[in-house]
Amino acid sequence: MSVEHTILSNGMTVVTHAMPHLESASLGVWVRSGSRNETSQQHGISHLLEHMAFKGTKKRTARAIAEEIEAVGGDLNAATSVENTSYYARVLKEDVPLALDILSDILLNARFDDDELRREQHVILQEIGATLDNPEDLVFDAFQDIAFQGQSIGRTILGTAKTVEGFSTGDLKQFLHCQYQPADMVISAAGAVDHDKFVRQTEDAFGVLVKPDVSVNDHQQASYTGGQFIQSKDLMEAQLLMGFEGHSYQDDQFYGTQLLASVLGGGMASRLFQEVRESRGLCYSIYAFHWGFSDTGLFGIHAATGREDIPELVPVVLDELLRACDEISENEVKRARAQVRSSLLMSLESPSARAAQIARQMLVFGRVIDLNELVAKVDAITPTDLRDLGQSIFTDTVPTLASIGPIDGVETVLSTERISGHLRRK
Repeated sequence: MSVEHTILSNGMTVVTHAMPHLESASLGVWVRSGSRNETSQQHGISHLLEHMAFKGTKKRTARAIAEEIEAVGGDLNAATSVENTSYYARVLKEDVPLALDILSDILLNARFDDDELRREQHVILQEIGATLDNPEDLVFDAFQDIAFQGQSIGRTILGTAKTVEGFSTGDLKQFLHCQYQPADMVISAAGAVDHDKFVRQTEDAFGVLVKPDVSVNDHQQASYTGGQFIQSKDLMEAQLLMGFEGHSYQDDQFYGTQLLASVLGGGMASRLFQEVRESRGLCYSIYAFHWGFSDTGLFGIHAATGREDIPELVPVVLDELLRACDEISENEVKRARAQVRSSLLMSLESPSARAAQIARQMLVFGRVIDLNELVAKVDAITPTDLRDLGQSIFTDTVPTLASIGPIDGVETVLSTERISGHLRRK
């Protein structure tokens, strides 16, 4: 695997994966700063900052940024998550210097014009409004908020109308200065890219960014709380999320928890899909997931169903969790391993996915993890491991429950106490 990395003189990391058979390259800047780095007064500023980076620099207007990248057939975008913010582009190999120049320009020379800020605040208010109209978005926001009550890791990425409208250009500049520090930034590229040349280009583009005297990029240690959020709303379906404390990227149990989520609800052959959807017809879709963070994790099960099916669906799901603590088979683990392995291999076929993957690994682990090492970790997990892991997750942690929809008359089923009691009957 032709992965190389270099630490620049200012502490910024450059990592590349050369794919000589490609004619294009994906590159970007990943910053170890997201919504959980915000104070309550800064709620939503990471996402607003990401938007404002494209609204003009000292040498490019917002329109010029779009026109320059599209003039060479490339594309440019960005994303904000709980723990990272990324700015990335995909271009033909000869246009890598242009893409790198634009990325450095929007991050180092953004103007933060007052008029542009007002327009973008309005755009984000519309984005918040669209979320409020979507019950699935709402239930996931409530789910994470109640799992980590009173903490930045539980707050929405978008912020609130009040906080977003209150930000000034000075707030954006201060947050950028504090959070976007070289040691917390990774420049990643995958595809038709030469590492040594890319390092020189990156040094030229980002070398002016200097190390701060004191590091202020920090976030609150996560503390899983669990709890419940129930909201009756006149909808066709009830959105339902049940969850438990998971494991962080750094935890030895992380890959096992990913496999457990796959066994339970990772596809049409999974336990929950077969029992809840296929055998009983209690919902159209149901799946399990596991979100890993740097210091914690969140395991969840999502389903959408009619009010009349909730009293049967909830105990059936809980029974499947209990059964998984007793009887996960080798064939199920093999199928879950195959899903993980195929996902890893498919990521190698996409320069965009690969650039993001190696950037995140550098931020989390300080190194790129070899594919064979990842596969070996996954292959070492046994059915007994997953059964024991299920026992510890489902019966030893406080549940999280979030539901929005037509739930009048079935509220007694939607209770963390009832969930805990059901799971601890074992």
